[in-house]
Amino acid sequence: MHVHQHDKKQTSSNRIGWAFFLNVSFTIIEFVGGWLTNSTAIMADAVHDLGDSLSIGLAWLLNKLGAKQPSGLFTYGYQRFSLLGALINGFVLIAGSLWVLSAAIPRLFEPQQPHAVGMFWLAILGVVVNGYAAFKLSHGKSLNERVLNWHLMEDVLGWVAVLIVAVTLMFVNWPILDPLLSIAFTLFILVNVVRNLIEAGSILMQGTPSRSLHSSVVEIFLGIEHIEEAHHVHVWSLDGEKHVLTAHLRLDEAMGSCMQLEIKSKISEALDDLNFLHTTIEFEFPSEYCRDEFHE
Repeated sequence: MHVHQHDKKQTSSNRIGWAFFLNVSFTIIEFVGGWLTNSTAIMADAVHDLGDSLSIGLAWLLNKLGAKQPSGLFTYGYQRFSLLGALINGFVLIAGSLWVLSAAIPRLFEPQQPHAVGMFWLAILGVVVNGYAAFKLSHGKSLNERVLNWHLMEDVLGWVAVLIVAVTLMFVNWPILDPLLSIAFTLFILVNVVRNLIEAGSILMQGTPSRSLHSSVVEIFLGIEHIEEAHHVHVWSLDGEKHVLTAHLRLDEAMGSCMQLEIKSKISEALDDLNFLHTTIEFEFPSEYCRDEFHE
């Protein structure tokens, strides 16, 4: 069974590795092609693909780190490395987006005709390369692979948009379409980057993954017989997907180990659908003093 799981993880890692090298190679081609064709739209898509390359590279690294067991230094494991990657990725994309905007906005007032034929062939190549990478990841079942597959499908749609503009420019002298498309791409990138940075910041500050999750957990606790109070209920996330829960639960009477085991079993069953990676529950009896009372 262990060998089978290892083989599955290795296959997943190989698929992500293929997608990473394809994306990185094509991102380099895009930057060169954007410069040669004088197209800010292609430059904007190159920045988008750079972000996806960073995301895929990070996912590949985390896929390998995920096989490592928690250590004395990283007792929860290595999931939080993804937050560091998300922050680096976000700031790189913001810098790249500002660079593209600084080139595209002046062209709205003085449009320059890009090399439409070059744009056309780069767009064809973009659809093929990103489509093939998405096809490779579509065979994967892991969350990592499913999320990355959506990123790559976004890239395919972006290149379809470039292709449409390139074909249009072959027949109509509307050079303003190029900067308009690049600005649209860039604003789309910035909106998503800012949203991801806010989410990563909230996780780093140990915010609750969702506002409803905390109240749902408290409601579950209080709905179980013999639990009269729930306090020090802390819910936070390691990486936005894997969550941790700790809580103090005051029981309505002192009871033996058999009754406590029964209540623990009910708690475990009630929390099962929430898929917490780690849970720590402490029982307190009616006359017991909470040692963490002054740490709220």
